Parts: sequence; structure tokens; C-alpha cells
Amino acid sequence: MLDAEFFRRWMAATAASVDREADRLTALDSAIGDADHGSNMQRGFAAVMTALEKEPPDTPGGVLTLAGRLLISTVGGASGPLYGTLLRRTGKALGDTAEVSEEQLAEALRAGVDGVMALGKATPGDKTMIDALVPAVDAMGGGFAAARSAAEEGAVATVPLQARKGRASYLGERSIGHQDPGATSSALLIAGLVEAAGEESRGE
Repeated sequence: MLDAEFFRRWMAATAASVDREADRLTALDSAIGDADHGSNMQRGFAAVMTALEKEPPDTPGGVLTLAGRLLISTVGGASGPLYGTLLRRTGKALGDTAEVSEEQLAEALRAGVDGVMALGKATPGDKTMIDALVPAVDAMGGGFAAARSAAEEGAVATVPLQARKGRASYLGERSIGHQDPGATSSALLIAGLVEAAGEESRGE
């Protein structure tokens, strides 16, 4: 079972990987976006970690709802509302229980992803964060490592796609050949689950 501490570790692992990969995220965004995805995500997750350290919620849903709210208020552009919706919807779906199962998290994440699709009007194949998130949720029945692999493969699979949503869609065919920064940062979020579960140390 996964408690609030697990979810705090998940956010911390994501914040650390966003910090490490910020330059790469910005480089990807400079090709097809506003060249600020890395710095925006860094700022957002830094705010999340400050809040979680100051007054940590005691339920899984509370951790994600707080994180989502802070991402909406601190991350610029479209990423803030989209990531905020993902985490807030997931947190709301988890409710007020003190512990949740991996299956419950998978179901809640699907609700979060559905919220992102509704807000951004994006579907798989549009070259957005959805291209990493949908495969990850679909694979989560096989465990966090399977979800991480699916998310990473989904992000890479955006390279040959033409963007149909967001800032990158304005480029038309020129968006082809570039990996989507939102899908890339979403894969970092999913990879954080593996770290939070301690599966890296077990060789997963």
C-alpha cells in the first residue's frame, strides 16, 4: 500500500529529475515552443517541495492536490494548468484515505489524464504530454517500471509526429523531427514512481 510519505517521495524524485533535466527540457522547447519549459517546471516543482516540507499533507490525495494547486499558480504557459489538472484530478480521485493500492493509483491517474485531455483537447498522436501519459497508465498494471518504460517510449515516439495542439502546432511540418518537451517531462514524472518505490535499488 502507498501512503502519503510515498507520494511525497514521488514529488521529490520528480523535482530532482526536473532539476537535472531542465536544460534538456528547455532545449527541446526551444525547437518547437517558447524555450522555457525547463525553467518553468523547475520553478513549479521547487514551490511544491517548499510547501510539502513546510506543511506536509497526511494523505496521498492531499499531497497531489497541493502539488497540483502550486503547479497551476507557479508554472507559466500551458504547462501549469495541464500538470496542475493532472495532479489535482488524480488527488481528488484518491479521496481522503490514508493509503491506496497501486491499482487505485492507476485508476486515479487515468482520471487525471482524462482531465488533461479534456482541458487541452489533445488525444494520443497530437505530439503532447498525452503521448507519454496514456501509455504509462495503460502499462501500470505491470508495475511502475513498466509504466516508466511506456512513458519514455511514448515520449520518443513523438519525434516523427507533426504537432496538432499547443504552441508547436503553429510550426506545422517543421515540428516533425523534434521530441515533445511536455511528453519528456511527463516521462520524468512517471519515472519518479519507480524511485519513490525504491525499485531502482532492487535492480528494476
